[in-house]
Amino acid sequence: MLCVDFGSTFTKAVLLDPADGSLLAAASVPTTIDTDVLDGYRSICETIADEGFPPADEVLACSSAGGGLRLAVVGFERSVTAEAGHRVGLSAGAKIVHVSAGSMTMAQVAALRATRPDVILLVGGTDGGNAEVLLHNGSRLAKARLGAPVVVAGNVEARAAVALALESTGRRFILTDNVLPRIGVINPDGARAAIRQMFLRHVIGGKHLSKGPQFVSMVRAATPDAMLRGVETLAAAAEGDGGDVLVFDIGGATTDVYSVISPEGEDATLRKEVVAPLWHARTVEGDLGMRWNARGVVEAARVEHLLSPGDRADGVDIESLQTWAAGVEADPGYLPKGDREVRLDLALAWVAAVTAVRRHARPSRPGDPARPLARLAHVIGSGGVLRHSPETRQDRVLRAVTTDVGGGWKVPTQARTAVDSAYLLFAAGLLADADGYGIEVAARVAGRVLVSETLHP
Repeated sequence: MLCVDFGSTFTKAVLLDPADGSLLAAASVPTTIDTDVLDGYRSICETIADEGFPPADEVLACSSAGGGLRLAVVGFERSVTAEAGHRVGLSAGAKIVHVSAGSMTMAQVAALRATRPDVILLVGGTDGGNAEVLLHNGSRLAKARLGAPVVVAGNVEARAAVALALESTGRRFILTDNVLPRIGVINPDGARAAIRQMFLRHVIGGKHLSKGPQFVSMVRAATPDAMLRGVETLAAAAEGDGGDVLVFDIGGATTDVYSVISPEGEDATLRKEVVAPLWHARTVEGDLGMRWNARGVVEAARVEHLLSPGDRADGVDIESLQTWAAGVEADPGYLPKGDREVRLDLALAWVAAVTAVRRHARPSRPGDPARPLARLAHVIGSGGVLRHSPETRQDRVLRAVTTDVGGGWKVPTQARTAVDSAYLLFAAGLLADADGYGIEVAARVAGRVLVSETLHP
């Protein structure tokens, strides 16, 4: 079994034994966006063949190449259904490029169109509640010059009328369960599955990343969607030792944070928030990329007071970090050479990780509680910058996250840490939903990430 991630910067692959999920081989090459995305994949297959392995019987892939999945959310109130749709979209592995609230005007439709979404998530009203805005926005989208398909996940009593409006103009759409069936309850599963279906059916082929049908037939999910499924699989496998898991994935374009929490005590009862928290959640920080947005990481260091003028961390000051960030942003394929450049790259990594986890944990509105991460049993780091760094430097980034008392959230005092050094979590997510493999093999793959754990009290 070969699992492949066509990333925004690198294409990674792991060859696994389907019987027990053991790792047989791994390879990585720059993603070949400029030619055909499968050129890099073929190079990986040649590398694995040179190691003596026959061609894989089956290939499962995920992709964030070509910008990944761009999602626009159209809702009723920004703090209610639009917020619920935003959270659900993130959990589905999407990059949220636009959020609109209320009855859309022609100007708002134009603003939506300008963001070039791949999919539009149309939400609005609790079941049995307001239907007027959902109907109005459905009609607007039906008549708009937009090619993106629509996922309708609002008031169930208005769905049939919205479907008629979209159908009358030949729009592609899927009807699914309301993301906010009642106040205080958020229901992501139906919309998440529908967004994935739209991604596979319309988005992958529409990006024209490869000639022929092979690429489209291989891809099963957006990469962040597969990663969240992998984190969920890991949390289920680790349930006996507390189970709560947080993963931060430092990438070239974004830093994503995933957490799977089992609420206890007051958290397990109905929360006061109008939009209840997602206990399986993902956040994406588009200004915290190691290459494409490296200068955003330096700005975050200033804003979060992680590195001020005159400060030095591991021999790095903010002025030299700023120079380094500008250089790698101009040349995203550049890899550090020598100890000083490695230290600069790791400084970017720990700022990106700490900032992203702070944002993940903080409440969305003043007065709301922070995400309850104090009971985390496992904190896992991911991303090429960690995978290719010595363990002592990996440990510095992990410890920065688990001991960050300045972030406004309670740090986990008993979390064990590890790095997904073989890049297995995405593969576990793909296997969990693949016919013929299932959760047992996926759990064994995910569990291998914990083998090298270290306790950071």
